[in-house]
Amino acid sequence: MIYLNNAATSWPKAEGLAAYMGRVIDGIPVHGSRATGNGETVESMNARQELAKLMGISDSTRISYMENGTHGLNTALLGYAWKEGDVILTSAAEHNSVLRPLWWLKKNRGVEYVILPVQEDGRIKMKCFQDALQQYHPKVVVITHASNVTGAVNPLEEITALAHEAGSVVLADACQSLGIVPVLPQQWGVDMLAFTGHKYLLGPQGTGGLYVREGITLDPVVTGGTGIFSDEEEMPSQMPLRLEAGTQNEQGFQGLGWSVNWLNNHPLNTAKLQAWFEELEESLQGLGVRIIPVRGTRTPVLSFTVPGYTPEEIGDILYGSYDIICRTGLHCAPLILPYLGLGKQGSVRISMSRFTTRAELEAFLQAIKEIVSE
Repeated sequence: MIYLNNAATSWPKAEGLAAYMGRVIDGIPVHGSRATGNGETVESMNARQELAKLMGISDSTRISYMENGTHGLNTALLGYAWKEGDVILTSAAEHNSVLRPLWWLKKNRGVEYVILPVQEDGRIKMKCFQDALQQYHPKVVVITHASNVTGAVNPLEEITALAHEAGSVVLADACQSLGIVPVLPQQWGVDMLAFTGHKYLLGPQGTGGLYVREGITLDPVVTGGTGIFSDEEEMPSQMPLRLEAGTQNEQGFQGLGWSVNWLNNHPLNTAKLQAWFEELEESLQGLGVRIIPVRGTRTPVLSFTVPGYTPEEIGDILYGSYDIICRTGLHCAPLILPYLGLGKQGSVRISMSRFTTRAELEAFLQAIKEIVSE
């Protein structure tokens, strides 16, 4: 089996994670913010501290645990202090985990949002962005760091600087970038940043988080028990507890902490992945396959279509005849398709991980060659 769907969920995980989580599950249950528990287990693999180290965040308490990136984005968007008529600026490259909360805010809170066009590789058009800042004076800018359809990485530091000059707050979606390219929200001045644990962080599903810089206070979207400050009627004001109601997926977050610790100690050779992708793109184009070309900083994601076939047909053939797993369709980002020259059926998407081998890519290329020849 060749797995090329890491932009959805990474596989395989780092060697040792399964064994570690087995020990965690067999151990005495703990809650990271409610009890000290087994000090060695919690402290040595504290996900919050490992994530802060990875992202260059000085205060790990500014990171709240979330079930996934969608949960983090919803918490940031629905918990922000909105007034009717406020404007949000976003792009056509956004995932439905951004687009649907924006629609909810428009319908229920009277918040307006403006969707900006993107380039043919999925990056935001910076001139349009600058003009829109002056025209709409948005309260918040919501932007994906990396497109889940093309892998193109937006210049988040530059976007943040321009937004701040215009008086806007920046919420970044780093679900497709954290763990595979540098993500430094505090250094770049990003105000809020949502991420998931099961993609390039190599962690288990059901984990993610939301970074909120000091000075921004969100209303909790979910309220309930926190284990401490139980005599208060409202959720505690302290981070991260303010956004962490109920029992967290502590076993999953210990696994995430283990994985991020592994990442911190195993730097990625991004140049190798980039070189492989450039070779793969050239070979596919030589076969008459239409790819979505991306230059500059990117994640290991490639979208393409094959003349004479629908994306779904290609995915079925790759899986059924070649044991190759990829993703087909709209990729939960429907608004980007026209800018990429794609139809309503979307594209075939392959996404590598740091564990993908050259032999696997060669086998994938051979499969496409045989499909095209037939």
